[in-house]
Amino acid sequence: MKDLHDKDVDIVHKARQYALKLLSFRGRSERELKERLIKKGITKTVASSTINYLKRIGLIDDKALAETLKREALTTKLLSLNGAKRFMLNRGIPPEFVNMVLSRDEKEDIENARRLVDRKLRVYKNYSPETAKRRLHGLLFRRGYSFETIKRVLKDVDNINVLEL
Repeated sequence: MKDLHDKDVDIVHKARQYALKLLSFRGRSERELKERLIKKGITKTVASSTINYLKRIGLIDDKALAETLKREALTTKLLSLNGAKRFMLNRGIPPEFVNMVLSRDEKEDIENARRLVDRKLRVYKNYSPETAKRRLHGLLFRRGYSFETIKRVLKDVDNINVLEL
């Protein structure tokens, strides 16, 4: 009986060590961490207990991770609000936290789209204006921007005639 108990303690210890290893690379949501633990062959019960332990000591916090991912999505990746929402949901953040941290500000979307276009214009300067515009349109669409935002930003690019430099 004692061997069984020692084995359980060993399994819990290994699960915690693996979870800490995963967290050392980057922040992870509860769902993401639980999926990785189960994929590793750890039982759901042990995975849940490991997650609860890590939450108790403050190493897992989906709300704080949602804030961090929002900043990464909007400032580093220059995603739209829809793109940021999709990015956060794919990382396992619960929808209520995603909706809490993302505000619906169309001006922010347009500013992000303009920054992305400005960044990419240097790369596309050797292309014809039509090709550059088509590529910019595709890029903005893949990043989750609405057609209205894309149309507005690319119209601004036409007005400035930056593509013809």
